[in-house]
Amino acid sequence: MIRLTVAIFILTINVVASAVAQERVAIGTQRLTDNGALFLAAAEGYFKAEGIDLGMTAYESDQAVAQALASGATDFGLAGFTPAAFNFAGKGLIKAIAGQAREKRGYEGTEIVVSNFGFNKGLHKFEDLVNRSIAISALGSVSHYQLEQIARIKRIDVNRITIKPMKTLDAVARAVGTNQVDAAIMPPSLARELLAANQAKLIGWYSDLGEQQFGALFVSTKIIDTRRDVVEKFVRAYRRGADDYAAALLRKDRNSKRTSDTKSHEAATTIARYVYPDHGQSAAATVEASAYFIEPQARLDVADIERQIAWYKAQGLVDKGVNAREVVDLGFVK
Repeated sequence: MIRLTVAIFILTINVVASAVAQERVAIGTQRLTDNGALFLAAAEGYFKAEGIDLGMTAYESDQAVAQALASGATDFGLAGFTPAAFNFAGKGLIKAIAGQAREKRGYEGTEIVVSNFGFNKGLHKFEDLVNRSIAISALGSVSHYQLEQIARIKRIDVNRITIKPMKTLDAVARAVGTNQVDAAIMPPSLARELLAANQAKLIGWYSDLGEQQFGALFVSTKIIDTRRDVVEKFVRAYRRGADDYAAALLRKDRNSKRTSDTKSHEAATTIARYVYPDHGQSAAATVEASAYFIEPQARLDVADIERQIAWYKAQGLVDKGVNAREVVDLGFVK
């Protein structure tokens, strides 16, 4: 009886020790396929294996994620680049430490679509955007930056394009579907719904024209200073998720077409549970068809980040003193 009691006591201590070892960490993000690496890592237990008890909060926008991180409401943030994120980093409040999704040549990404009204008026290619109206999510957003790059690459005077900023991506999709605008820049998940309903036509993908680092895994500099070991563990788990994402969703066949099989469908099904929790099995197909490129080791394209910062400065949206060296900390992903 004594031996049994001791054994139970030892077992209890081990269970308590295991619970203590799981350190609570919070991350803010959005319910987007762009963040699939995080969702896969969480679902596969990679954070738990690193001793991290992960809590996730969904926010409505990338800017909201950056604000929550800078205010201390969350420890990490996974989001697209915004003026808010760059300015907070410039003030030393947050750092970008690993890569999120990106535009990559050879991989479908953000889609430029035309409303049926715009198409009937002759808007069939990028060059036809002159003297047209185009919906974007917001001034200073990723889609605003991409529109400016499209204009530069295609040698279009952007001042001859009527920009229609909307409050949400859903509002952008509605504007196209109801012929309120001639065209829009939007993620493939929304664009595909319009195309399938014959409410829009596809001009092309942004990745046909250029590459872009969409966003990053951000962390509070306070966490780096006080819990660096936790940041290292978090990044290891996240990178395993990025590797799984690439291995499942970015493979191509001999004709350079995305491979769709059991492996890709299983990964898409897992991600869909986070992105479309109320949509059931059909959501997996949407995720698989709209998966952005993610660098398998979650590396950041620092040169592109510097180009984006320069553009935001020119718009007066980012402080003049901000540069990529202040935004990025390469101490976690070389």
